[in-house]
Amino acid sequence: MTSTVVAKTDRLILRTWDDERWAEFVRFTNTPAVMRWLGGVFSPAQMAAARARLDAYQADHGFTFWAVERRSDDALLGFCGLKRANAPGAEPLHGEMEIGWRLREDAWGQGYAREAATASLDLAFDRFDAPRVIAFTALGNQPSQGLMLRLGMRHLPGHDYVDRRFPADAPPNPQVTFAIGREEWLAQPVRRR
Repeated sequence: MTSTVVAKTDRLILRTWDDERWAEFVRFTNTPAVMRWLGGVFSPAQMAAARARLDAYQADHGFTFWAVERRSDDALLGFCGLKRANAPGAEPLHGEMEIGWRLREDAWGQGYAREAATASLDLAFDRFDAPRVIAFTALGNQPSQGLMLRLGMRHLPGHDYVDRRFPADAPPNPQVTFAIGREEWLAQPVRRR
């Protein structure tokens, strides 16, 4: 499978997955720190299933959580992109456009997630015609919530939920829900990269 460029920003390239990029993603992101709010380090079988899901999203919808590379050195930093919401426990929102990101620890705090998320939101509204984009994260994951707020997303408290893949008292739970509509995004100065 050949990787295809989806979007470019000043510092980043978002692209579809190939085996080499996936191996780097696993190596750098399947760590206790990165996976803290996602249920912990995945087994090889869980990672293979995750790859299959990402490839299926791309094939079925034309978007996925794409590989994020740094342009200056081609380093694989993680993923960011779009999918259809399908988390167990969030059924009222299933099918809506969802944005998500996961970056390696040494890429945190440098604005890469915001830059990739901005490009992904531009794609959601400009190319894929989403009326609204939602995002989920663990209540305890304050950095992720902070990014959602900086992107102009707002908390939707009536749509917070318990992800049934995990015990209710596990770190991924409860999940909080944020959203931004097309008109809100188009009016955002954050779009100016």
